[in-house]
Amino acid sequence: MSNRVLCREASHAGSWYTASGPQLNAQLEGWLSQVQSTKRPARAIIAPRKIFILGPSHHVPLSRCALSSVDIYRTPLYDLRIDQKIYGELWKTGMFERMSLQTDEDEHSIEMHLPYTAKAMESHKDEFTIIPVLVGALSESKEQEFGKLFSKYLADPSNLFVVSSDFCHWGQRFRYSYYDESQGEIYRSIEHLDKMGMSIIEQLDPVSFSNYLKKYHNTICGRHPIGVLLNAINELQKNGMNMSFSFLNYAQSSQCRNWQDSSVSYAAGALMVH
Repeated sequence: MSNRVLCREASHAGSWYTASGPQLNAQLEGWLSQVQSTKRPARAIIAPRKIFILGPSHHVPLSRCALSSVDIYRTPLYDLRIDQKIYGELWKTGMFERMSLQTDEDEHSIEMHLPYTAKAMESHKDEFTIIPVLVGALSESKEQEFGKLFSKYLADPSNLFVVSSDFCHWGQRFRYSYYDESQGEIYRSIEHLDKMGMSIIEQLDPVSFSNYLKKYHNTICGRHPIGVLLNAINELQKNGMNMSFSFLNYAQSSQCRNWQDSSVSYAAGALMVH
């Protein structure tokens, strides 16, 4: 057997974000320095040892979840190591498939979180691993099954979960043009629609979130990773764990005012364990 280390290149560096390590580092420092802390200074922190990154599949049809075929994810800052022990545990369940290197490098949903992960963890760079998971177009029952599986990892305070998602993709190029005139301008209608979904996510109710998606068909690309997370939380709440989720920021790429316009919405939130 070969001991050759397999790497996934930072395939979107140079187009979606800079491929220059020093420039990326400076940009991340600038953006992170502008973040308003919602908590008082900590007396002690627990740095995660394992970081699960759940991203939706944009390019290949996938009815389950898939694991990477490589050992290392490259970033312009430094290389991130995949946790092969956890991968082995997940693979043994028979619930996963393997994505090809081509699929892995074509997909952007996980990669876009890697520079932030690397920057946030730079003082622990040799002490943590990542567990990238590509999430397919799961049925509600599959979201439940994967939620149950991931719940034991979510319960472990040395693990961190990152869920990759945009919110509404609006406009003719996305084939989605829901508009509630009572909200005024189109961009206000989009914000109202997104915030309705965000509010349901904050209630930590996977069934209500599924019903919202069925009713409005909001083009939230990470709806299945979010569904898996909500089901994992639901499982832990049944066992008495107390958690809350809050959205911290919301933005749109542009303000749509007519039918020719298009935009993508973005939202960021955090799960707290009490």
